[in-house]
Amino acid sequence: MNSDQFEGKWKQLKGSVKQRWGKLTDDDVTTLSGKKDELIGRLQERYGITREQATREADEWAAATSASLDELDAKAGTSRSSAATTSKL
Repeated sequence: MNSDQFEGKWKQLKGSVKQRWGKLTDDDVTTLSGKKDELIGRLQERYGITREQATREADEWAAATSASLDELDAKAGTSRSSAATTSKL
């Protein structure tokens, strides 16, 4: 999922972020607005982890979320490019 797709789906993804990282506040999630660097920074702050670990967690979450969105799109009869990478949120 590229940055534009991620930002476009942000409203749908907010709940997933809160579920995955419960220490993030509603204000944190609203402020992120789908920006990967900000998510990584907030994860570092709230969880006291390294940038590398925060990046790894964000990438793993993005990959799983992208797969879930692909399934939902398939059920709805739409499709997103499978060539989209998850290295960008």
